[in-house]
Amino acid sequence: MEEKTYLNHNIIIENRKKFVFSGIKDIINFDEENILLDTSLGKLAVKGNNLQITNFNNENGDLNGEGRIHAVIYTAQDSGQGFFSKLFR
Repeated sequence: MEEKTYLNHNIIIENRKKFVFSGIKDIINFDEENILLDTSLGKLAVKGNNLQITNFNNENGDLNGEGRIHAVIYTAQDSGQGFFSKLFR
């Protein structure tokens, strides 16, 4: 399988209710309170309430969603036993 290269990574958050992300390589995990994404610049965690992914274009790496956003966190940590295991309880 050919790996895609996404050069640009951007985040647009509108009134903490709607969001648009670019440079998304993969959706690792998601539910109504947490979304974990693999971006061109590392792992990205979104924490909130009633989070929904409304559109994900795997071809260009664009992701749209909505819900109440409480935090957007980047991390380079890859271990499931560290930061992310605590975040997604």
